[in-house]
Amino acid sequence: MTELRVRTKSKREMIDLTPRVAEVVAHAGLAEGLCSVYTPHATAAIVINENDDPNVCVDVLDCLDRLIPAGVWRHDRVDANAAAHIQSAILGPGETIPVRDGKLLLGTWQAVMLVELDGPRERRVVVTVR
Repeated sequence: MTELRVRTKSKREMIDLTPRVAEVVAHAGLAEGLCSVYTPHATAAIVINENDDPNVCVDVLDCLDRLIPAGVWRHDRVDANAAAHIQSAILGPGETIPVRDGKLLLGTWQAVMLVELDGPRERRVVVTVR
């Protein structure tokens, strides 16, 4: 198990973790198996999405804002970040990616992304290869 630290820079952003996760997989020396990527945070998520066109990330975050707007939830009276909690719950804290020939089995346009929903913060990402 390897723990990565990621310092986010914005309130909301998507960060491509693929190179860092691929490095963990390479160091594990596993030919075939599974790679789990998990973030232990209630206002961040891990997703598989496109990393080539930055507009995709903007569109994803815009869609989340339209589906789950800020400022209308009970928890907002406490921390004013209820939308981030709900969006994170819908996206989920982790993904599992197959490993083949010692490499992540991702499609041409796929990347492992950390979704920051209440930054900027230092985030932890746990990568397990088995």
